[in-house]
Amino acid sequence: MFRLSVTWVLMFRAFALLLLSTASAMAWEVVPGDICEIRHTQDSAVVSVTYDLQSLDYAIAITLDEPWIASSVFALRFDGPASNMISTNRHILSDDDATLTVTDRGFGNVLNGLAFNETATALLGEQSVVLLLDGAAPAVQAFQACTRSLRV
Repeated sequence: MFRLSVTWVLMFRAFALLLLSTASAMAWEVVPGDICEIRHTQDSAVVSVTYDLQSLDYAIAITLDEPWIASSVFALRFDGPASNMISTNRHILSDDDATLTVTDRGFGNVLNGLAFNETATALLGEQSVVLLLDGAAPAVQAFQACTRSLRV
């Protein structure tokens, strides 16, 4: 009986350690449904990547605690093994300027950037926000599976 209790305690500790060691990987989450979504929250920003079957649009929205300062070009720089930089002048700011959103029909560069790099830096004028991509790759895979299931 005592040996079973010790075994159970050791298993519980191992499970708790596993959960704690993967906490950063759990920060990127996928929300399946009529609109597939990846969500990520960190100290400086909340990121949402969505795919809407009705409009066939992908979108990325980055919300800050402080307002974005309007500028004509938004860029997203990915740093890591598959470094890349993409930019657009088709971004919009929310009424309170807290959320920047970019919508497009194709999002391969964004999804690959999230999946295969270490950081993404959102750049708007003089503002920059670094997004940590630890744990993003499995979320991107699940998101892509979600979008495929909507199209079938």
